[in-house]
Amino acid sequence: MIRYETNQGRAVITIDDPERRNPMSVETMEGLLDAAREAIADDDVRVLVFTGAGDRAFSAGGDLAAGFVDDPIGLHAARGGLAQLFRTLRRGGKPTVARVNGHALAGGFGLAVSCDITICVADAKLGVTEINVGLWPMMITAVLEAGVTRKAAIELMMTGRIIDPVEAHSIGAVSRVVPREELDVVVDEVVESLATKSPGTLLLGRDAFYGVADLGFDAALERLQGGLTAVALTEDSKEGVMAFLEKRAPRWSGR
Repeated sequence: MIRYETNQGRAVITIDDPERRNPMSVETMEGLLDAAREAIADDDVRVLVFTGAGDRAFSAGGDLAAGFVDDPIGLHAARGGLAQLFRTLRRGGKPTVARVNGHALAGGFGLAVSCDITICVADAKLGVTEINVGLWPMMITAVLEAGVTRKAAIELMMTGRIIDPVEAHSIGAVSRVVPREELDVVVDEVVESLATKSPGTLLLGRDAFYGVADLGFDAALERLQGGLTAVALTEDSKEGVMAFLEKRAPRWSGR
């Protein structure tokens, strides 16, 4: 589900399942992590670009049809793939750009916000919608808490409200909002600009920038990974996912 391409100093990492709006399955997260590691290890790659295939979605989030809560304990380690992806992007030393070509929800929104620069088409829908199916954006919390105003982040997580790119820009989740026909031009301009900068200075500068802000980042991700498994063990999470798949309103039990 991951397409990896390199060209003129950039690695383009694409979630390639447009028919299903590029969901973030466990396998997809593993593929994203493998591709990110490959790009970081490649001396010819100066910038990592993440995007989704097609023109509907960057990523619509977790693949609920793939047994996301069927085996909460068994999937605990596998869910660490998203935490490790966030760590790898943060610590990798190379600039990251999200080319948000469509809707970015739940884990897709987390991936977009985790990149250094997030360029989004004006007609996208964005948000962390996990609460609507009885889940919580646990590991995404570490990303949002670091990059989005706290009041905005907790309101989005508690309500599952979907926002437009203009609002996302106002709270710090998106770097730039562009018309769809200008997306590739703007992404190219940003990537080409980054590629002309000193790799050593970018590495040191990025490390300093993030280092002063997230001294507890790794510890937070470890706790949040456990928190996601705990939520996935609840009856409400199973009910929420089943209701989503059956296209009906969930019947919460509070257990």
